[in-house]
Amino acid sequence: MQTCLKKLQYVGVLSFATIGMDATPQIRCISAIHYEPDAFYFFTARGKEFCRELLHDGHVQILAYTRYKEMIRVSTRAVPLPETEQSNYIDLIFREQPYLSHLYPGDTRSIGIVFAVRDMEIEYFNLGVNPIFRERYRAGSVTMRQKGYRITERCTGCGKCASVCPQQCIAPGKPYRILQEHCLHCGNCSQHCPVQAIARQG
Repeated sequence: MQTCLKKLQYVGVLSFATIGMDATPQIRCISAIHYEPDAFYFFTARGKEFCRELLHDGHVQILAYTRYKEMIRVSTRAVPLPETEQSNYIDLIFREQPYLSHLYPGDTRSIGIVFAVRDMEIEYFNLGVNPIFRERYRAGSVTMRQKGYRITERCTGCGKCASVCPQQCIAPGKPYRILQEHCLHCGNCSQHCPVQAIARQG
């Protein structure tokens, strides 16, 4: 989990996705971020639609893509810091991101607000290795739902799923078993199972 947070910091500019007030998807690039070992904090202006959306709902997904074909996605709820902490974190972010002083010179930085991300689900997905590798991590008190596919007891052991798996990540057994850390979640196994023994999780 901490390695993923460090990689987010190396990427620098992250994509933040929210739901707009008109229920349409919205996405922005954010770089005004301060990182700590198990949390991070980001700055935006109080008058922006981005801030309005976060204050209304708080749910946000954050995505980074590295040069090594790694994708890191954070699912979380962003929470505004208490007013007593805002000034200190704004000053801290401005020290770490000097370009912000050109955008908000002098006292104009007071229009800003800092949100905290502490409880989060982090998904790591590496397309640059063979087989691919994926893992999920949790920070704080967040509930992680299951994703992908699983093979149920209806499996007859015919092996059709393993033969069509693009990552060859299905192991024989009774029933056959999907190696979740290498699964693409493409659903090809489910599409080809002759007895509908493969179920979507979540």
